[in-house]
Amino acid sequence: MRRYLPGLLLLLVACGDAAPPPREFNGAVAFTYLERQVGFGYRIPGTPAHAATAAWLDSLLRTRADSVVVQAWDHVTGKGDTLPMRNFLARFNLGARERILFLAHWDTRPLSDNPDYKGPQTPVPGANDGASGVAVLLGMADALKLAPPAVGVDLLFVDGEDYANFHTEAGDVLIGSRYYAKHQPDGPRPLYAVLFDLVGDADLKLLPEGQSVLGAPEVVDLVWTVAKEIGHAAVFVNAPGQGPTLIDDHVELQKVGIRAIDVVDFSYGPGNSYWHTPADTLDKVSAASLQVVGDVGMALVRRHTP
Repeated sequence: MRRYLPGLLLLLVACGDAAPPPREFNGAVAFTYLERQVGFGYRIPGTPAHAATAAWLDSLLRTRADSVVVQAWDHVTGKGDTLPMRNFLARFNLGARERILFLAHWDTRPLSDNPDYKGPQTPVPGANDGASGVAVLLGMADALKLAPPAVGVDLLFVDGEDYANFHTEAGDVLIGSRYYAKHQPDGPRPLYAVLFDLVGDADLKLLPEGQSVLGAPEVVDLVWTVAKEIGHAAVFVNAPGQGPTLIDDHVELQKVGIRAIDVVDFSYGPGNSYWHTPADTLDKVSAASLQVVGDVGMALVRRHTP
């Protein structure tokens, strides 16, 4: 039997009765944020491009959010390297008794490691894997600045998700989400959290991810129901059991009791051939895909009324 938290149950009941919200997310502008990130170069922790991207994120968020919390620390890898890390938490409606959390990672991978990729082990540009989720969060920040939310909203930009090998160097991936999980801000915990990862694919199809269905089924139901309600069922395809099961930032949040899910398209290119390779470039992503995901994110926010 699925267990629904009271607030989420009320939101699910309301889904069938509400009219589709007005479009307030601007996918074209969000795409410029994606382009800017790729323009910085490889956002690998410890590099000048990483530092420049951090400064850019900080400056953008401070002109949009009610508060910006910067979590800064040094991470020592299993190989002994010291990496400067930054999480950015942009907060809206600080006095709200209920909050929801959206997150994405902003770093990129130092070396391509797709098992089917036979080319040079060069860094990954991260147009989709990294920049797309960040672009959605920044587009949501624009909308929340123009029309403040009735609910508390936190936009979390985590660092160090993609630094190392997920199977052999587990301590050197998901670094930022693990740090946030151990250093959460004071105040009410989020009702739920939604991770956006690999959401810019020009051929976007989003199936419920396995760890999400297992750990927070009511949040999956809410997100996919809202997507259908506002006309995006062709992209948010509600077919549990057909999506991937992934180790991603949402798992670190689930470990500390946050009802977190992963909105992710893990079919990036033929046979997932663009994932974790140098082919993760601007020509593979689209503003239209960002628009769909941003619409759903904002519709979730607007579910909450005073």
